Amino acid sequence: MMFEELKKILLRDLNKLRSEIELYRDEEKMWQIEKRISNSAGTLCVHLTGSLNHFIGAQLGHTGYIRNREFEFLPGILPKAVLIKGIEDVMEMVSHTLENMKESQLKEVFPQLLFDEKVTTGYLLTHVVSHLNYHLGQINYHRRLLDNFYDHGKESNEENT
Repeated sequence: MMFEELKKILLRDLNKLRSEIELYRDEEKMWQIEKRISNSAGTLCVHLTGSLNHFIGAQLGHTGYIRNREFEFLPGILPKAVLIKGIEDVMEMVSHTLENMKESQLKEVFPQLLFDEKVTTGYLLTHVVSHLNYHLGQINYHRRLLDNFYDHGKESNEENT
């Protein structure tokens, strides 16, 4: 039962991530950093898909994914379509991986250390959900601040979500 709930939450939030990226009107703004904002929405999106591909895909689903964490934080500009495709691929992988796991695996030791300590798979999956939501909030703020807040010099009527 818990895997189904975790899958539902992860897919819900990955859908929200896709929506946030789709809402950028100016693709270059996705990669903009300003003042004390050290990571752009594009960077955070690449980081999130890399993290999920690593922890859920490679470690639990045995997908063969090899993470390049340094790449996740390189400044750059990938097209919006590439980011969305990455999110959709992760959604498919998460769904497939969690559907094929057993409830008893939640109590097993996760195959990799997390912050230099052994954790259970259940703990790791809870961490992944929290990590996704933390950065999802940053992306939402980034988008509203740098892309949608002003519309030709006037405040946008967009609701803050």
